[in-house]
This record gives sequence, C-alpha cells and structure tokens, in this order.
Amino acid sequence: MNAIVKNIKKQYLRILFNLLITIVFLAYVIQLVNLPIMAQLENIAYDYRVVLSMPNTIDDRIIIVDIDEKSLLEIGRWPWNRDVMAKLTKQMFDYYQVFLVGFDIVFAEEDKSSGLYILNQLANDELKDQEKFVARVKELEKSLDYDQLFNESLADKRVVLGYYFNSAAEDEEVSISGQLPPPIYTAEDFDGINLTARVANGYGSNLAKFQTESTMAGHFNPWVDDDGIVRSVPLLYDYNGDFYEALSLSMARALLDVDTVVPVFSEAGSEYFELEWLQVGDLKIPVDEYIQALVPYRGRQGSFKYISATDVLNGRVEASELENRIVLMGTSAPGLFDLRATPVQNKYPGVEVHANLLAGMIDEVIKQKPSFTRGAEFLQILTIGILLSFIIPCISPLISNLVFGAFVLLVVGINFIVWEIGNLVLPIATLLVMMLCLYLINMTFGFFIERRGKKEISGLFGQYIPTELVDELSENPEAASMAAENREMSVLFSDVRGFTTISEGLEPAELSNLMNAILTPLTGVIHKNRGTIDKYMGDAIMAFWGAPLEDKDHAKHAIQAGYEMIERLQALKHEFEERGWPEINLGVGINTGEMSVGNMGSEFRMAYTVLGDTVNIGSRLEGLTKNYGVDIIVSESTKNAVPEYLYVKLDRVRVKGKNEPVTIYQPLALHDEVSEEEENEIDEYEKALKFYYAQEWEKAESKLKLLKESYTNRKVYDIYLERIEQYITNPPPKDWDGVFTHTTK
Repeated sequence: MNAIVKNIKKQYLRILFNLLITIVFLAYVIQLVNLPIMAQLENIAYDYRVVLSMPNTIDDRIIIVDIDEKSLLEIGRWPWNRDVMAKLTKQMFDYYQVFLVGFDIVFAEEDKSSGLYILNQLANDELKDQEKFVARVKELEKSLDYDQLFNESLADKRVVLGYYFNSAAEDEEVSISGQLPPPIYTAEDFDGINLTARVANGYGSNLAKFQTESTMAGHFNPWVDDDGIVRSVPLLYDYNGDFYEALSLSMARALLDVDTVVPVFSEAGSEYFELEWLQVGDLKIPVDEYIQALVPYRGRQGSFKYISATDVLNGRVEASELENRIVLMGTSAPGLFDLRATPVQNKYPGVEVHANLLAGMIDEVIKQKPSFTRGAEFLQILTIGILLSFIIPCISPLISNLVFGAFVLLVVGINFIVWEIGNLVLPIATLLVMMLCLYLINMTFGFFIERRGKKEISGLFGQYIPTELVDELSENPEAASMAAENREMSVLFSDVRGFTTISEGLEPAELSNLMNAILTPLTGVIHKNRGTIDKYMGDAIMAFWGAPLEDKDHAKHAIQAGYEMIERLQALKHEFEERGWPEINLGVGINTGEMSVGNMGSEFRMAYTVLGDTVNIGSRLEGLTKNYGVDIIVSESTKNAVPEYLYVKLDRVRVKGKNEPVTIYQPLALHDEVSEEEENEIDEYEKALKFYYAQEWEKAESKLKLLKESYTNRKVYDIYLERIEQYITNPPPKDWDGVFTHTTK
C-alpha cells in the first residue's frame, strides 16, 4: 500500500492531467463542450459494427422489381407511360399473385403521352361537328386514358404508393405537388406533447386519383447524416403539425392488415415525453429521439432478390418466384439517381434501404438507441477514466500496453455483446478516444528514453526519408543498413516542363523563391507516401520506394505520389498567378524493377542512392511525358505491380540508349473510380491498337477517328493517326515489331 501511495505522489502531475482529460470527455457527453470529430468517429464505429454483424444472407420474402438498365433498354427511358405501369401492376397481382406491392416511385404528373388530351380538344372545338370523329374519340377514350388504366390496376389491391417530403430554406420557394395521404397522426393526437420529428415544408406526392384508389401511402425519405451516409429512416415526418408515416411502416401495416400504429412513450405523465416505440400489431419498432429507425442492413446490394421489371412485364419469370411475396418496386439504374451511400456500400439502391427496414420490422431486429445510453456512456467514461488515470502512470510501459489492451478488449467486447444480444447501440467512440488519449500522453515519456537510438537512426537516414520512417527504423534498427544491395524497388523522376525558359525571365531571388515553392510541397507529398528523396537536380526530383525500409507496395505508393504531386502543383496555380509566376506543369516517370541501393560515392562524398538500368529507364519515361501529352508515364513492370489502376497503353518504345523495347502506360485512376464511359473508351482504344499492330491501317484509323469524335481527344490518338498516315504510303517491313524508337531523351 505504501508503494502505491508513493507512486501516486511521484506521478501526481500526470494523474491530475489524466483526470483533466477525463473531465473534458465527460463535459462532451453532457454537451457542455463541443467536439465535432467525436460525432464523426461515433458514426464510423457504428458503421463498423453494422458491417461486422450483418448476416450477409438473402431474404426471399421481399422481392425488388427493378427498373434496371435492361428494363430501360427494352421498355424505354423513364418515366414509362402509365399503360405500361398498369400492365405491370396487373401482371404482378393477377398473374404472379404477389401479396403486397410498395412503390419507391411517385406518380406526380398526368400522363398525356397517348394523345387523348389533343383528341379531346379537337373533338370539343375544331372537329366538334364531325360526329364520326367525336364518336371515335369516345370509343378510344378508355384505352387511351393511361392514368385511368393505371388507376384501375390499383383498385382493390394491396398497394402502397410512395411520395417524398422536402425542406426549403426561408429564402427558397416551397415545392408542393400531388395530394398527400391522410396523416397517421394529427396534431391533436399529441396535444401537449412536444415530439422532435423531422420537419418538412414541402412535398411531392401522387395524383389525387391514385392516392384515393391505393390502399395507403408512405414517404420514402431516408435520413442522410452529416457525412452523407444513410443510417436511418424517419418513420414519422412532421408536416404542418401532422405526422406522416414512412413507406416501410405503411407496408408493415398493410402486411399485417393493421389500421393504427400505437406510440409508446418512455415517461408518460411527465413534462417530457420521449417516443421509444411504434407498435404495429404485435411488432415493436424502436425509434430514436427524432422518431427514426436505424436500418438493419443485411449485407451489400443483393441481400434481396432483384427481378428486372421488363422480365415481370413480359412473363419471363417463374410464377413461384413472386407468388405471395412482398414486392418493392424501385430502381438500381445509375441514371435514375436513387443510389445512396450507406455503411455497407457507397452506391446502394435506395429501394433496398426500404427493403432492409421492412425486413427488420418483420423480424424485430432493428437496433435501439434509447435516451439512457448517454447516461451509460457517462458512467463508463467516469469509471474507466479514473481507473486509467491512476493505474497507467504507476506501472511500467510494458505493463501499460497490456493493461490498455485489456481495457480496450473489455470495452469493445461488452459493447458488441450488448449490440448483438441486447440490440442496443451504446456509444463507444468517445470512450475509446479518451482511453487512447490517456494512453498516448502517458507513453510519450518513453520518447525521452528512446531518443538516443532515434538520433542515431536520424543521423543516418534523416536527410533522405520522412520522420515517420525514421520512427519505424528506430523501432527496428536492424532494418537500417547503408550497405549496397540489390532490391526490387520503384523509382520516380519528376521535372518541371520548360523550366529553362521560365527561369530566364526571373531574378535570382525570385527564382529561388519559386524553386522553394515547388520543391517543398512536392517533397512533402513524396514523404507522405513513404518515399525516399534521392536528389534534387535543379527543378527535377529523383525519389525511390522500397529502401531503406522494405515496402511491398512500393509501386503503388510511387503512383499515388506521382498523382498527388501533379494535383499539388495544380492547387498552387492560383497562388503562383497572384505572385506573377508562370503556370507550372509537371512530368512524372515511374519504373519498377531490380536496382542497386546503398551508400555510394567516393572517399570525399557519399550519398544513399539507387543505380541500374531500371533507374535509367525511369528517367527516360519522364522525358516522354511531353511527347505523349500526359502528366505521368509508368512502365509495364509498374503497371503489373499495381493492378488496382486502369491504364491507357501509350506505346511500345525504345528509349534513347536502350535496345530492349519498353511498353509504356498512363495510369488513369483506380478501377472503382473510373466511369463506365472511360472504360468503354479504353476498350475501344485497345481494339484500335490491335488493328494497328496487325498493320490493318484502315480499321485502326477508323477506330481512332471515332474515338477522337466520341471521347476525349487524347494526344496519343493523333500520334497513331500520324504514324498510320505514313505507314499507308510507306509500309513498315514484314518483321516490324510495332516498336517506336525515340532518339532524344
């Protein structure tokens, strides 16, 4: 006991500082201080739990009839004529015998596409004396009134229509269209109770005739959090004091044939009422303080079966696949703009959000986030904060690591058990961040103990590599060697285009300032991407990846650095313009392969550098960027090492001083960031290259000209068209290998 008291006295300043940090986090929980980043971290922690706990199974009770690309191609662009929608609705109910249909679609405008409106005008005006014409119009009226056909298809069917709310700012015009369904609650139902539902001042609803004919309707507004992610859906929306239900809630009522939804409050009879549940029949649906339900995502897109709308319309689906099923009709086609960012996927169909929520209501697996969770968070932070504040300063760094790890595992484990078994969402990010802050602050003193070893490493490599890598080397000193060796690495050369001309127009002092303004941010980018600066050569930079620390992703880091260097200079354009400096453009060449690395030079001066053919070729690639009108060129070996990118094949070349040909590429972007249009362009371009190498000049020329007209006019298209023009008149030899020889650097 005496030893413990002695340790506490010795470390009292650290303990007091720890307690102060704990108090700051407690103040955040009770909203005395604002820490915006904590809300972001809490959202991230929630998303991780969703992804880790989702079942990743397919729910076959709910079918999504999808307005997909196939349907748009066969039926036509959206919106479809109402006679098509009428036929589709009848097909689902009369042929496929579905149980319930919900539309994640709004039918807000009259359909005049049949021409009936014009015929009636003529029959009532210019041709009203033509009895046969008027009679014929009357005969056609039933078949050409598409809205009426659709209305009839809704009659006596379990159909839930969809609509949306919007919220306009005070200085914006309120948008209202269509007719709202009757509210599920009126303002009088909650007289004296202040509910904090989401509030709208506008809406887009269905035509009155459709609204009257359908079973019921619900809004399909998800709630988008500040970070752009859809995690919840408002089950009740407040419009003019009345409350309107969500599409999923309306479908749950229709499914159970329930007319009313019973609100369940946490503290009925007190001055403050918090709505905790909405009860639909025997189902309890938990809601948060804004009467929103958390969406229980089952998995990524495809957790419910998608059936193309055109296949349903044309009877190409087995009847058993839809019989007695719940159907949600919506779209996954990108062009119809109903893709949402969710915790499980960045581009997720909005219709599947509602399917997940409806399934969660049926299974009663929607997570709860009641008000008492804030109190639980406060008690956790208070207890653990005090314990760590006293424990960590009084034990060794090794034991501190074990204690911290044990606390983290305990906190995460309990939180996940409560999540899985109790269906409760307890906050965790604030607690973990507080624990991390306490741990890091108490561990910083170890910096002073290890400082000497770090200084030695820094003396060897500090001038070449970023401080982050110096830190890693200090933790693993045996990895630090200045001795020369062969390694597979990546090398980058960058050069400012036309710098000689630029420098001639500047005074020496101004030129020095310009050099610093260019090299400093570019060096920062290289260091950020774990690169080692080899040397500065005037306006040029040579850097490499894979030494002194090994880096299995050296090629990927080099490409990332190359693109970020170009973007960084583009960001400086406005600043340079204000200072009267010319526009700066950068060329970057990257090559990957085996090279010699180590401390090399003479007894007078040594340098940690790389040598070899791989390095020389990298330098030549940078020089080719201006020939092909691109900012960055990589070799085939670099391309093969980083398959995550989509590349444009530029050429097969012999660079000056080398006999072996090199295939060169321009990296466009990561595959998941490339548009479909760009992918199509590259596919067509590669077909043109096949014709080119096969000496089918006319086909290659035709393809390239079409590419210039249809897509981006890349300089490489002009290069090949110019060569083809020469080869048509002066064909290459029969043994031509398609390689172009560059005679300049």
